[in-house]
Amino acid sequence: MSAADVTEAAARFADVIQPSPLQRNERLSQRHDLDVWLKREDLNTVRSYKGRGAYNLIASLSEEERSRGVVCASAGNHGQGVAFACAALGVSARVYLPRTTPRQKRDRVARFGGQYVQIVVEGETYDDCAAAAREHAEHTGAVLIPAFDDPRTIAGQGTVVKEIIEQLGRVPDVVVVPVGGGGLLAGTLTWLRETHPEVRVIGAEPQGAASMARALAEGRPVPLEHVDPFVDGAAVRQVGRHTFAVAAQQRPRLVAVPEGRICVEMLDLYQSDGIIAEPAGALASAALVADLGLPAGATVVCILSGGNNDVSRYNEIVERALVFEGRKHYFLVEFPQEPGALRRFLDDILGPDDDITLFEYVKRNNRETGPALVGVELGAPENLEPMLKRMDAAPHRIEQVSPDSPLFTFLV
Repeated sequence: MSAADVTEAAARFADVIQPSPLQRNERLSQRHDLDVWLKREDLNTVRSYKGRGAYNLIASLSEEERSRGVVCASAGNHGQGVAFACAALGVSARVYLPRTTPRQKRDRVARFGGQYVQIVVEGETYDDCAAAAREHAEHTGAVLIPAFDDPRTIAGQGTVVKEIIEQLGRVPDVVVVPVGGGGLLAGTLTWLRETHPEVRVIGAEPQGAASMARALAEGRPVPLEHVDPFVDGAAVRQVGRHTFAVAAQQRPRLVAVPEGRICVEMLDLYQSDGIIAEPAGALASAALVADLGLPAGATVVCILSGGNNDVSRYNEIVERALVFEGRKHYFLVEFPQEPGALRRFLDDILGPDDDITLFEYVKRNNRETGPALVGVELGAPENLEPMLKRMDAAPHRIEQVSPDSPLFTFLV
């Protein structure tokens, strides 16, 4: 694959997929002392860059291949891209989605595809769906449309960075790319290697699904033992063979971004910038807090890869952000079963800016005491140490629930 393939892909869908905006972001520029721009792939028709690779691949199929129909696996965005392309080109498709795919993404796949698309919900992760899609292709002869591991998909996704340089009118110092299976990263590296090799590329992976870093460390694509599915658009257990080959050759800097940090950035994008980003969409700009070794004033373009976020997820996003920032904590408190016990706890333990957000008795099998699960939201992270000292001096038996505890997974 070469930069010429990226150029051909851009020409192939020039009349179908319009360039997404490139916008300077004042908040991020001031916060990090950089010249930060956001490539707004969330404003595409399918609200992500995935339509580029899907359309490029399907449009390049022969008439005989199109007549057999296509099949794909997707965490949601690739499925929308395939559905969009199939409806535009009149090709039948079967789209496999994991059960963790937000309802909003399922509905949009159906809406874009209309009569041309059949949706099948199967498995817990993208990789479960990928196995089902491959099996369907083998049994029926349908053409498999990979979300990232095909040179035609990679070339289509590489058009994002081509647009960035055309829109910016100059070469940026750094491009920060969200990384799941590695298609966008490979396309970016391929285009820049031949056209602007001086541009530094940084890949941002979710900490709970850093599959490209694992592959580069092992020298080959290998499956992760555990994947945190929260960043659903980038939660890939194993990167692709083609995408790994490009990354292994060029060795971009990779940054693992904690899921909580991604949630903080999602909320900042929404509250400060009016941007609705999905978790994978906030990956690149969230990575700027890492020590990237960038000089002051450097021009950095972050690819905001998607905006397909289900509004029902915002409670979890806020919760994860508060925990990450050190403002939300949980405790098991043993209360005496007598009037005024809770009032004394509030008076003795909480600071003036702190608040109880959860109070739930765990069990009441003792007439004298009853353990309760208590959630506390602090006015500021630095309020924690004074509160813990007050807890030590209190008559209650109190145990903090660590974020590493299995119990915590039921809370957040």
